[in-house]
Amino acid sequence: MSPVTVRSYRPSDHSAGRRLWSELTNQHNQMYGEPTNDAGEGFEEYLTRLDLSGLWVADHADDGVIGLVGLIMRGRAGVVEPVVVTASHRHKGVGRKLLRHVQTEARKRNMTALTISPSSRNVDAIRSLHAAGYDVLSSIELTLDLERHEHEWQQEGLELHELPFRS
Repeated sequence: MSPVTVRSYRPSDHSAGRRLWSELTNQHNQMYGEPTNDAGEGFEEYLTRLDLSGLWVADHADDGVIGLVGLIMRGRAGVVEPVVVTASHRHKGVGRKLLRHVQTEARKRNMTALTISPSSRNVDAIRSLHAAGYDVLSSIELTLDLERHEHEWQQEGLELHELPFRS
């Protein structure tokens, strides 16, 4: 395996960042049955956030930029958003490396906690994040889906405080 280094985002990484943003957005849309035609436009808006504290890339010796992680400031805490690794390099430790790096950067900034909000359907991401130490459930966001009927779409979900939820 060729070495992967984590370094600060540079303007020359823009097209790779847009590609990764698009990949992440399209994967999320696919999980929820939405159209998957995002070309990464949201990346432009993300880069202009005033609360963006840092942005880093995973740079592969042969394949270039294969991952991206950002850190948003929330008072003395931080939000990890996004974290994405291109599909061909997942399950190879790249995401863990990005998460360790953002953790180090948050400590340098004297942050007290990091949060991350994976999609409830992204079981691989949830398992990876839990293994990386994200094991405190700090908030829950519930959704009332107004476009679906109760008898439809009873996909298996999870149980929390003995209450069943769909994902």
